[in-house]
Amino acid sequence: MEPRNLLRFLFLSFSLALVLILTWFQLPDQPNKADLLDCNDNSQLCIFKNRFHLLKKPPFPTRRRQHELDTPHHPLDPLTIQELNTVRTILSSQALFKSSSGYALHSLVLQEPEKRLVVNWKKGDPLLPRKASVIARANGISHVLTVDLANHQVTVQETGSFSGYPIMTLEDMITATGAPLADADFNSTILQRGVDLTDLACLPISSGWYGKSEENRRLIKVQCYSTKGTANFYMRPIEGLTVLVDLDTKEVVEISDKGSNIPLPKAANTDYRYSSIQKHNQELRLINPISIEQPKGPSFTIEDDHLVKWANWEFHLKADPRAGIIISQAKVRDPDSGELRNVLYKGFASELFVPYMDPTDAWYFKTYMDAGEYGFGLQSMSLDPLNDCPRNAYYMDGVFSAANGTPYVRSNMICVFESYTGDVSWRHTECPITGMEVKEARPKVTLVVRMAASVANYDYIVDWEFQTDGLIKIKVGLSGILMVKATSFDNMNQVGNQESLYGTLLSENVIGVIHDHYITFHLDMDIDGSNNSFVNVNIKKQQTAPGESPRRSYLKAVRNVAKTEKDAQVKLKLYDPSEFHVINPSKKTRVGNPVGYKVVPGGTAASLLDLEDPPQKRGAFTNNQIWVTPYNRSEQWAGGLFVYQSKGEDTLAVWSNRDRPIENKDIVLWYTLGFHHIPCQEDFPIMPTVTSSFDLKPVNFFESNPILRIPPNFESDLPVCKPAASV
Repeated sequence: MEPRNLLRFLFLSFSLALVLILTWFQLPDQPNKADLLDCNDNSQLCIFKNRFHLLKKPPFPTRRRQHELDTPHHPLDPLTIQELNTVRTILSSQALFKSSSGYALHSLVLQEPEKRLVVNWKKGDPLLPRKASVIARANGISHVLTVDLANHQVTVQETGSFSGYPIMTLEDMITATGAPLADADFNSTILQRGVDLTDLACLPISSGWYGKSEENRRLIKVQCYSTKGTANFYMRPIEGLTVLVDLDTKEVVEISDKGSNIPLPKAANTDYRYSSIQKHNQELRLINPISIEQPKGPSFTIEDDHLVKWANWEFHLKADPRAGIIISQAKVRDPDSGELRNVLYKGFASELFVPYMDPTDAWYFKTYMDAGEYGFGLQSMSLDPLNDCPRNAYYMDGVFSAANGTPYVRSNMICVFESYTGDVSWRHTECPITGMEVKEARPKVTLVVRMAASVANYDYIVDWEFQTDGLIKIKVGLSGILMVKATSFDNMNQVGNQESLYGTLLSENVIGVIHDHYITFHLDMDIDGSNNSFVNVNIKKQQTAPGESPRRSYLKAVRNVAKTEKDAQVKLKLYDPSEFHVINPSKKTRVGNPVGYKVVPGGTAASLLDLEDPPQKRGAFTNNQIWVTPYNRSEQWAGGLFVYQSKGEDTLAVWSNRDRPIENKDIVLWYTLGFHHIPCQEDFPIMPTVTSSFDLKPVNFFESNPILRIPPNFESDLPVCKPAASV
């Protein structure tokens, strides 16, 4: 290729790569004159604007709030636009940043006040001092800082001697994916594979940790795809080509090419967009449009932007760049006393661990930590009204900080809505032989708080669902696109008996690689107060004595109160069942039972990896499905504060193995949802959503059924809907 044409290719491909990655991440441009970044969802790019739209009640999903005028009302309210700008100004005057040739803010969030102060704070009290927690890198070193917004004081916090680096910034990822395009060998390899540089899309893949050769520098691996003929470039990997890039210098360290004999999968039948399906007359309309109407409007309110009130529930809600959704101070109203009672002080997705099960050169390192490496909230995209969330949903924005401290808005990041799917809250119909004509049933309406994170190819839908009976259901849905491997096989009859695909042949030349998903939740339970205990209620088989009964066996409940952390490390076992209660031993019901909540596991999975395998050492928080630790405000992230390239010295497993006392203490419960995923052809080219969940359910918390007195539905309460045509 002539030098002039090569330069043209380089320029075009670099520009295209930036556009693709900007589109993917919705990253704001660098600041010019404005102080606020606003995400324009029409173009999927974040741009600066000086005009704002007021979101009125009832909220309309396409309008935007006037965030530059936001003020905090609650000690847990996130930092506002004005406060983020204040922090940026304070830091810019610090010697640490003045002396640095380049620095980046990897995290800038509210430093929540001490728990006891928040618990004692009441509306109308003076707001507690506002502070920011900052994780920054300057001169190649990570720093944890506290910024006092009132007195502009900056305090350096101790980070310990743990390995690892903070969350990548979006700017890190963009520049890393552009770096290979400046390497002539890389470009030559791409052209040899038959891919035009203008059709190239590259992704930043966290590299994990696999030995000393990877220490003392931030590294990332870049792999690329062809966009020609489809929006679903994930289905067209340039297999075996991996570029190792230094995240700080943006230099190419190494190029590994072990797939030159593997063809590029075809684009045919991979595009999932509605416009493409319409174009090819492939639309499949199976149902008529459906919408649940609320003639009197929603039953919930949101006060001061973050305090959600619905039915008998009240809780604080905010968006977080690392966790996504944070639920705080969840309280339920007692139907007898009318008192709001504490259930959960703080709950959020602490870490996600996604290891792929292919040990080959281009795949072994794909063991993602989506919260600590990429930022689960940072990857949360704007929700699609009427499809992601129903009518009458309320939309909440996330206000985050770019690497240089400039605030930007992720609009419509969270939605809140009431859900009714025809489920039943409680019912009973009396048998006719009693002669009693009793038929009682109550509809189940719930409140859902939802976000959806698109972490590259995969989409996670996270729901916090509140029920009037006091139950909280936490549900995770997986959708999006598989990460696939190109292969020379186009039919299973070509695969020898001894050959391992490490997955399933989904289409010609495309393998869906086996992988796991684990989502670990941090649940700071405060059942009627902070001093709680964890009880393993083990269900045991009991043999009857000879002559005691016609029965030979029965089940009984054996209650064991966990004294220390190791007592509360639980691996779920089908044939050794238990209930898992968090109780307040000092609060008892009328008949003497301690009040409590129990964790009700749903379908889950356990990691089968070797405990000494480097990814599992980093993901050791998945070694058990349940952990209980004493409250410690520094122990929030199950994979550690610095996850990127960590060795696993600062994880939930390490903390719990200290075996600290947990009986009648302020305790945190950790629960891990898991999925084993063996891909199948139905997952191609985009997968239907698969879900799993677990419940936090009252157990002797109320004196009786808390929704006994709710009324049934009557025809007169509901609008008369006339179908377009009779069935």
